[in-house]
Amino acid sequence: MNLDLTSKNALVCGSTQGIGLAAAQELAILGANVTLFARNSEKLNKALATLDASKNQKHSTLVADFSDNNQVKEVVSTHDEFHILVNNTGGPPGGKAVDADITEFTTAFANHLLNNQLLAQALTPFMVSEGYGRIINIISTSVKMPLNGLGVSNTIRGAVASWSKTLANELGCFGITINNVLPGATNTARLSSIIESKAQKLQKSIKEVSEAMQAEVPAKRFAQPNEVGAVVAFLASPAAGYINGINVPVDGGRTGCL
Repeated sequence: MNLDLTSKNALVCGSTQGIGLAAAQELAILGANVTLFARNSEKLNKALATLDASKNQKHSTLVADFSDNNQVKEVVSTHDEFHILVNNTGGPPGGKAVDADITEFTTAFANHLLNNQLLAQALTPFMVSEGYGRIINIISTSVKMPLNGLGVSNTIRGAVASWSKTLANELGCFGITINNVLPGATNTARLSSIIESKAQKLQKSIKEVSEAMQAEVPAKRFAQPNEVGAVVAFLASPAAGYINGINVPVDGGRTGCL
């Protein structure tokens, strides 16, 4: 199986912690030159030090605030020679869709789908010229089954999944694949925040809520970020060249549909 990413350049968004950082670390292990992309330069430099460089990879960082589409576009306009793009942005706040202000939808749409579009437009010309491209979007199992209490997120994640499938159809002939990784409950700062919020709402302890959530998963545990990152790295590899336009749940079997 060819998992070698030597000489391939990867841009990983939201990569100072959690799943984004784990994906960057796994890509580096396979030999990729990884560029970490986020808004906090101090955290980026700390994350950079955790990347494997045993194959003489050249790792770097880019800084932009993903709440500013123009800033993201400006940064990538002069840094566009990447074979691999990992789109990853923190999810919108929880709450019911019926209660959400319209600005919550427009902000989430801009942060997720519009940034993905800007990055894809900037990077795909190089991918086409190389005959090799991988765009991997970190979204959510909610694109298969909407999750209660995540109304805005469910809506926007669904839009990203549809955008991704459309792009896969358009770019597959150039050796470019576009796939979505759908993490289930994963041990990240976001999960901790969700558990704390749920515990307060239900007037239960964090331990009780955590155990109840894990009980819903056939694997009876939460995922570790590197388990999701490993799937990202595989989809970025030559071995996954004929996998295109799909949604891959990494959720321990929790999602109830096929």
